[in-house]
This record gives sequence, structure tokens and C-alpha cells, in this order.
Amino acid sequence: MRTFMNRALLGAALLIIGLPVHAAMWKLDPHMSTVVFKYNYGSDEYQGTFSNVVANFDIDPMRPGSCKFDVTINIEDIDVDSPEVLDYLLDYELFDVDTWPTATFQAESCRLTGVTSFESDGTLTIRDQTHPLTFPFDLNIETCDGQVCFRLTSEVTLLRLQYGVGQGYWANTAEVPNEVEVVVDVYATQQ
Repeated sequence: MRTFMNRALLGAALLIIGLPVHAAMWKLDPHMSTVVFKYNYGSDEYQGTFSNVVANFDIDPMRPGSCKFDVTINIEDIDVDSPEVLDYLLDYELFDVDTWPTATFQAESCRLTGVTSFESDGTLTIRDQTHPLTFPFDLNIETCDGQVCFRLTSEVTLLRLQYGVGQGYWANTAEVPNEVEVVVDVYATQQ
């Protein structure tokens, strides 16, 4: 009953703003979107931004279980404050962009967990490591420059060593913990 009520509320909200309630393709707007990663080095906190993210979403607001995500992150386009840190990140002991220039997330299903909260089940590939990932997110329908869009926000913690990001010296978690927080705040427009 609760799931039915959540879907009914979401469907009513979408109808009010005029969004078609059928499956639609959505494309990430790179100018309005950010994907940030946060990590510690010793006791200091740092962050960087993946500035070249390409994503397509196939989402049916009335059947959230049928969603599909196809996300590609061009790793070499990381934006950080320090050229030295950038060199380390791109090097073979961390992301090794010469061998693996992109990271991908692909999801084939989602489930509603609240009125605007979802989880998608998919796989994340970084370097040569692919692992299942449940990606929690909030989805809100908005207007962007007079056009229907959605805003997807999420925070998820990844274990960098699980994906091979940390070879040699960087495999040690004494200075750089295994946990990396990824904060997603993206907008997508209907295609």
C-alpha cells in the first residue's frame, strides 16, 4: 500500500507540472551538473571534480523499476587545485588514465524507496575492476530554462582499493583512507 501511495503521489506531482508519464530519454546537462569526489590525506580533507561526465537516463516516472543509466566519466578531465595532485591521480598507481581513460556506471533497474528517493542496481567499472553497486539517489522534476528537467542528487561511498585505485605506495590506507565519498548533483533534460 505504501509503494502504491508513493507512486500515486509521484505520478500526481508529475502530472501537475505537465511531464509526460511515460518512458523518456534524458541527457545530462554538463553545464549545470557536478560530480565531486572527497577524500582525506592524513587529517586534511580534499576534493576534486569530474568535469567531463556524459550520461543518458531512460526513466519512466510511473514505472521506476524500468530505469536504465549509462554514465561515462572521462578520468583525465579531473579538476583539482594542485597540478602535483593531478599528476598523482592520473598516474598508473591510481587511475592509470593511459590504460583506462574512463570509468562507467551502468544500471538496468531501479526501485522506489520514498516519494522522491530511489536506488538503482548496476555495475561500476574503474580501471579494470567491475563490481555491483547500489546507487541511492533523489530525483526531483524541475524546469530548466523553461524546459522540463530532472535533478538527481546522491552521496555514495566507494572503496577505492576495490577498484584498483591505489597500487604500490598508494595501497597503504594510513595516509589516504580506502573510503572516497562521491557527491552527485546533476540535471538532465528530456530528449
